Amino acid sequence: MRTALVEDGVLAEAWIERPARPDGVGDLHRGRVSAVAPAMAGAFVALAGGETGFLPESEASDDRRPIAAAVNEGMILPLRVTRAAQGGKGPRVSARLSPGDAARIAAAPPGAPILVARGPTAAERLAARFRQPELQVDDAALAARLRGALGDRVRRLAAPAFDDSLEAEFDLLAGPEVPLPGGGRLLIHPTPALTAIDMDAGAAAGARGANAVAALNRAALPELARQIRLRNLAGAILVDFAGLSPKRRAALADPLREALAPDRHARLLGFTHLGLAEIVRDRIHPPLHEALGVPPSPLTRGLAALRVAAREAAARPGRRFVLRATPAVLAALQDLPGALDAAAESCGGPLRLLVDPAAPLPQVEEDHHGR
Repeated sequence: MRTALVEDGVLAEAWIERPARPDGVGDLHRGRVSAVAPAMAGAFVALAGGETGFLPESEASDDRRPIAAAVNEGMILPLRVTRAAQGGKGPRVSARLSPGDAARIAAAPPGAPILVARGPTAAERLAARFRQPELQVDDAALAARLRGALGDRVRRLAAPAFDDSLEAEFDLLAGPEVPLPGGGRLLIHPTPALTAIDMDAGAAAGARGANAVAALNRAALPELARQIRLRNLAGAILVDFAGLSPKRRAALADPLREALAPDRHARLLGFTHLGLAEIVRDRIHPPLHEALGVPPSPLTRGLAALRVAAREAAARPGRRFVLRATPAVLAALQDLPGALDAAAESCGGPLRLLVDPAAPLPQVEEDHHGR
């Protein structure tokens, strides 16, 4: 499920979710403390589904007592997930709840650990932040569910909600390269420890001179900040500007802070001795590259093909289509609950799946044999 926030005709936020495999942020649980870890200023808690969450000392009690005074092993607690699992570590949770969340958990059937309620989707989170804008949805079931909570703000579209421009933007977000206004490009490379962003002035750098290169770097700052927000990059982010000495790079600090200002999760810490800009951004939901895989995973490629099939079916009603793909892609689609059923509904009938070990990318073709 892809969600786009468009502000003044410009894509401002992009979210990709797998409803069958939610990231868990905002979920309400009744959990059990499995171990108290004073040395880590927190405790581990058993959650539904066999997950283990981490409860920081600052989130264990309203008065922020030391963790050993706030909880003990075996204690049952009402909890809300505040950060998704990452890097093999479980989700982060909080026992400091709103009265409404506490009441929902208290009203749930007895026992622990149990999942009481799922957290909001990206569309629901955006609707809570922006009270007036319309939500345009092209899926009937999703539109009906959102209308139950948001009423007339939800408008069901007969055509795909994403036009060609939005499709192209999401395609760009799946890759590491972003063209820049005035020439050059951004190269974005996530690693387990940090995200490295290289600003490349390209062939124009040598011909323009130092002042022109400085102007190109400065002009690229809004797009740099926009890509960080769109891709939901998190943790440490290092930016290597193009063709400037460390002293001249420092002059970009104030305009970079200004470019980052609309993003409530990002802040500039300063510059390293090598002249790299140090940005830190809060991690709550997984970054886009984790959802998609780098390079794109078989599931990502398969779901992209299902979207192509839906668009083809809308353009050519009554036709049937075949999806030709590698065994890995087809297996990933079959393992994701609801993926092929949703595709069949949007295509007016099931897709025929054709195994092709040599297919470089999944292909959607008209199914002449199924007519």
